[in-house]
Amino acid sequence: MRIAFALNIDGEFEKTHFGDADKYCIYNYANGELNLLFEEVNQFKSMDEESVHGKKEKADQIIKFLEDKTVTVLVSRQFGENVRYIASHFIPVKVKEEVPEKVKAILIKHMRWLQDEIENHSERYNMFVMDRGILKQAVKKPRV
Repeated sequence: MRIAFALNIDGEFEKTHFGDADKYCIYNYANGELNLLFEEVNQFKSMDEESVHGKKEKADQIIKFLEDKTVTVLVSRQFGENVRYIASHFIPVKVKEEVPEKVKAILIKHMRWLQDEIENHSERYNMFVMDRGILKQAVKKPRV
């Protein structure tokens, strides 16, 4: 399983949308370890998003880029309005932690949940949230 971390130039998670990160670090999960495969500068960061069409185009470009790299999971501190569209292709994981090493340890501990999501999803993956060392599925609040 390949996982993309959306990081800033200093290599930390920043409170910005996945598509606006400075770079993506692509990890491979195998044998209980997450190992860095490569790092890519986010060539889509400065794409025009002024129109709805621009936002969709940017999302499409990022999706194609990450699918070509066989990524399955996206990890970021924030996701934009395209998260529902992105969840048709990847498992989104929203984190509050800034340090990638801490996030890696938590992901490894709960990897079976992500593997189960891959095996059992229907048309759209569920979002996961990582907070205080715990990974959990995001639960939508009922509308009142």
